[in-house]
Amino acid sequence: MHSGVFHDLDFERDGKARGHVSMPFSVDRSPYFHVRTPVVTVRNGPGPRLLLMAGNHGDEYEGELTLARLARRLEPADIRGAVTILPVANRPAVIAAKRCSPLDAGNLNRAFPGDPLGAPTGRLAWMLEKEIFPRHDVVLDLHSGGTSMAHLPCSLIEKDEDTARHARALDLLQALGMPYGFVAANGPGAPTSMGAARRAGAIGVSGEFGGGGTTTPASMALTARAIDGLMMRLGITAAPLLGEHAPVERPTALLSLARHSQAIYAERRGWWEPAVEPGAAVAAGDLAGWYHDLDDDTAQEQPLRFAEAGIVISCRLHTMSEAGDCLIQVAEPLRA
Repeated sequence: MHSGVFHDLDFERDGKARGHVSMPFSVDRSPYFHVRTPVVTVRNGPGPRLLLMAGNHGDEYEGELTLARLARRLEPADIRGAVTILPVANRPAVIAAKRCSPLDAGNLNRAFPGDPLGAPTGRLAWMLEKEIFPRHDVVLDLHSGGTSMAHLPCSLIEKDEDTARHARALDLLQALGMPYGFVAANGPGAPTSMGAARRAGAIGVSGEFGGGGTTTPASMALTARAIDGLMMRLGITAAPLLGEHAPVERPTALLSLARHSQAIYAERRGWWEPAVEPGAAVAAGDLAGWYHDLDDDTAQEQPLRFAEAGIVISCRLHTMSEAGDCLIQVAEPLRA
């Protein structure tokens, strides 16, 4: 009664239903408080089973808003198979507009496989990996750069040593219709949702759809097109449900982000001034930006240069930085 995690969802029942994943978590104002994560299930007979998830980080809004819209619109007659929607997976973080949960400082995308008797974020991760992900064939986890990062719009998969599963993941990545996609190499024990999806037997697909802790017409359009494209590729829907979309101009260009040397990190407190924006093609040795010391007005700004060539995939938006902050990243283009 005072620990654990449970849900009131019936994944085998046809129709549309709303339920919750619940976790008891006693707080000062409410000793029997439950952290409640809303879930919408839509099912129309046998067929592909898709989990759509956003709000893994609370300050990444494209997925949250689009999935909330889809949850209102989607009806069983629209689909074949089953769609489960979690618009605000880490709801405490969403309500606080934070990357991590204010209840336990938990980063859900670093908490898998979780702990059923731990803090709320770990309990939710455990429920997702052990109970909810295994009931689906595909998991789409929607991200963006959040409050602190500008991110190149791109889809994402984890590298899978199973060649058939990896090929299937690449096909679904292309179905999202993003301009870029990158393949991460975090290994089978990754504490991310994509690592959890693979351990649960599902194909994991993700992406970064915006950044800056806001939305734009362009980022929302990319998000809606990606969701519709995935549902149609899986055969769940026959036509777009989230509106008319611009045609996909070219196949997704694949990138690899696999080494710490592809990023530049702050080595002390300072003020970051980028010289390039996400999407720029750079060579090793090119100027990435300057690092300023406003505590010492006699100190010259420090030029920072890329150690590797590639496409700039993300850039820190906050100018003031601390030691260890990632300032900018490049990803390596992959040959087809």
